[in-house]
Amino acid sequence: MSQMGVAERTGFRAIVSTASDQIAVAPGYLQREWEQDGRRHFEYHMDAPIWPFASFSSARYAVARDSWNEVNIEVYHDPAHAYNVSSMIEGTKKSLDYFTTEFSAYQYRQFRILEFPRYASFAQSFPNTIPFSEAIGFLADLREEDDIDYVFYVTAHELAHQWWAHQVIGAQVQGMTVLVETLAQYSALMVMEREYGPQKMRRFLKYELDNYLSSRGGELIEELPLKLVENQGYVHYRKGSVVMYALKDLIGEDKVNLALRRLLDRFAFKGAPFPRSSDLIDELRAVAAPEHQAYITDLFEKITLYDMKVTQAQARKEGDEYLVTVTVSAGKKYSDGAGAETDSPMDNLVDIAVFPQASPDLADELLPEPLIFETRRITDGEQTFDFRVSELPVQVGIDPYLKMIDRNPDDNLKSVEVSEAGL
Repeated sequence: MSQMGVAERTGFRAIVSTASDQIAVAPGYLQREWEQDGRRHFEYHMDAPIWPFASFSSARYAVARDSWNEVNIEVYHDPAHAYNVSSMIEGTKKSLDYFTTEFSAYQYRQFRILEFPRYASFAQSFPNTIPFSEAIGFLADLREEDDIDYVFYVTAHELAHQWWAHQVIGAQVQGMTVLVETLAQYSALMVMEREYGPQKMRRFLKYELDNYLSSRGGELIEELPLKLVENQGYVHYRKGSVVMYALKDLIGEDKVNLALRRLLDRFAFKGAPFPRSSDLIDELRAVAAPEHQAYITDLFEKITLYDMKVTQAQARKEGDEYLVTVTVSAGKKYSDGAGAETDSPMDNLVDIAVFPQASPDLADELLPEPLIFETRRITDGEQTFDFRVSELPVQVGIDPYLKMIDRNPDDNLKSVEVSEAGL
């Protein structure tokens, strides 16, 4: 979603002329269509002011139609490219349900997705109208069962922009894209989690974390904290996903969504002064407990990096249970924009889990259901924790679902050594 760079909403009406065998689409509601001089004409009108930000598409479309409550859903596509249309419609319905329940009412009576050729690979959210490249949507091959359904995800992300950009837009200052892209990432993640469960979110979060960590190494000017990001995609998309998911996990989805509703109540559909990232952070602080304020600072206002690993994992049989002893090491650093780091005392609540089987690839594979999953307070250096489980422990992990900005998440999992004497 590009920055719109405008200060006022305006009325919108458009008449589009196209070839006689094509359908032309623009934002707004179709008022009439007619043929004249061998061409086809369409008139669109928006019944409420919008940002002057419009797209125009025309092709020999087939149209798939559905609805959610009072909202008409339409997917305009090449007749030969219907493979993922059902995923787009399902993603639209589930996103509308989540966003209207958790944030605010959807402002339109329709939602349309429009296929365009693969000369570019993106989707973009205009008022109730989403141009969507065939390369990342209509021709995506999602037949592998464990693949992330990124068509579903992109649909949810672009629909989320109908709130984060089209209802609330940030001021043209540092941190603007947090209110647009980071919040759209979070919104889509919540829809994904409801659809696929928290277990499967690990693969997506690892992709985001790896992308952030590798991209920050190639920064040519200066990495900025999330609060001050200046259109740096690896920060507002990739880091933003991990940050918002981690915050949701710590203070609760209900509290994060309450903060977002309050932000919408204050700024939706209003003119200047527009909100800044600090307004979002203020709302998050207002719903978070006092003990979580320092963590919010680390997430949004600093560049914070963690080093966590499992150094040892042992177990022995005791009656009908296994006593699992896990030793971890941990540390925290702050980085400046040029990458210079300073140590900072670590005192964080971090997930630790014991699993009944190992993943074939510790870095990438989906994890099994844990035997036990607890949040423990982790401080600097090495520390040891004991757990009791009723089944054979095979693998343990610190922050196994990758909610922290850990510079080397691949060492967060370790196989358990079960003592022979215990068997």
